[in-house]
Amino acid sequence: MTPHGVGQLAPKAAAQDFFRDISMRRFHIETPGSEVSHVRLSAEDSRHLVQVLRLGTGAEVHLFDGMGMEYEGRVASIDRGTVVVAVEMARPSWSESPLEMILLQGFLKEKKMDLLVRQATELGVSRFVPVFARRSVPRPEARRLESRFGRWEKIATEALKQCRRGRIPAIGPACGTDDALALVKHCALKIVFWEEGGRRLIEILADIQPPVQSVALLMGPEGGWGAEEIAAAREAGFEAASLGPRILRAETATVAAVAVTVVGRLARHGQ
Repeated sequence: MTPHGVGQLAPKAAAQDFFRDISMRRFHIETPGSEVSHVRLSAEDSRHLVQVLRLGTGAEVHLFDGMGMEYEGRVASIDRGTVVVAVEMARPSWSESPLEMILLQGFLKEKKMDLLVRQATELGVSRFVPVFARRSVPRPEARRLESRFGRWEKIATEALKQCRRGRIPAIGPACGTDDALALVKHCALKIVFWEEGGRRLIEILADIQPPVQSVALLMGPEGGWGAEEIAAAREAGFEAASLGPRILRAETATVAAVAVTVVGRLARHGQ
């Protein structure tokens, strides 16, 4: 829905204006209703705009709702620390890849998962699913896990501000390996990464014909996958893949796998 009285930019014009937009300040908002022409920034973003960026009334800003729409506007008012923006232009985000990429990530130790959420968001992952593998060491209780999900959603939103994506990746649910395999039954390409064997990832990607629209990547925890988990993944349609002869840290392997999958697909299919 386009806010009342707000113009909508054609795709070609959106592409032409993209580099001009880079210099504009970028803030996350809730999706405006069809009759809304003004939106309030959150208390945190209002404080950042006023106290850190030192912007004032009339300043150009760029907004995104995390659901695939982006907006241009100007600061209309600043009252008691609350910033109101007049929305002037709305358009679908064109920086999103058409590829649905689901990352099934074996649970890693505390801060590693935080970092992976940010990096996976920047690289274009559309869904991040923490998986409790047999060798996963951390298994936080429900209350702590809920708190971490809130933190991950915030990290993903902040990553969108920087990398200029238009859609916040879905996060969760946390689940066991069997449930994770069932979650991605619809994916056209399913790959499990295993340090003990498998085809090279670039070979798998090179054989894709025609282009697939959905990919699931199953990445292990620090201790790797057990043989029975690999067998279950293969039975569920996953192909075992390798990133080469070196043994990578779990978090390094994930970033490498996602990046190679994204770049390999884009290069091969011209997207």
